[in-house]
Amino acid sequence: MKDARLILSLVRKVCPEGVFPGRNKGEVSDWPTDPFHVLISTVLSQRTKDANTFAASSALFQRFNKPEELAHADLSEIANLIRPAGFPQTKAKAIKEIGRRLHMEMGGEVPDDIDSLLSLPMVGRKTANCVLAYAFHEPAICVDTHVHRISNRIGLVSTKNAEATEMALVKVVPRDLWIDVNSLLVRFGQSVCLPRNPRCSICPVAPHCDYFLGSNNQRPSRKKLRKRQARNPKA
Repeated sequence: MKDARLILSLVRKVCPEGVFPGRNKGEVSDWPTDPFHVLISTVLSQRTKDANTFAASSALFQRFNKPEELAHADLSEIANLIRPAGFPQTKAKAIKEIGRRLHMEMGGEVPDDIDSLLSLPMVGRKTANCVLAYAFHEPAICVDTHVHRISNRIGLVSTKNAEATEMALVKVVPRDLWIDVNSLLVRFGQSVCLPRNPRCSICPVAPHCDYFLGSNNQRPSRKKLRKRQARNPKA
């Protein structure tokens, strides 16, 4: 079994800032990091890039900043505001219904248990766990495409889908690091462990990575890897 604590510490060296739902790298958001804003921005983030999520979230929260306001908002106006995030009609319908459910059925508050979160439109395990981890600071592992890909590529787990990855990671990652998994691996997947042509030559995790240590004899040796890493200390 691989040392998950060691691997995450190595990732942190190259990605110290991590990510946060709705934010785009160094840009500062105008909305708070409370459960409502994290929930809505995470729904908007589905199947789009951080920059698009940030633009859509910023526009939406400038106009509708509470569940009650979303519940009574015009659907077409919501769709226009969130258009940068893609799928505006589908997402608008979902977040308006989320606003209505929170306002009418949940006392205006986002629930802090996964079953209640999963009952909301467009909220699957990834989104629910993101809300628990980022907004409520509860131990939860949010598995998106980066976390699933990188965990399997390194060899922390061997799974076929995101839910299986989540269940496997909770067994190998120390509980005190669960919240960090998504934040670190998403940024790592955007900057170093790319979906295609991962930057193995500058990756501090490479000596512990199944992908790098695989049977492809065209991969650089560990000795060459250390030399390349020494030449690229800030990559």
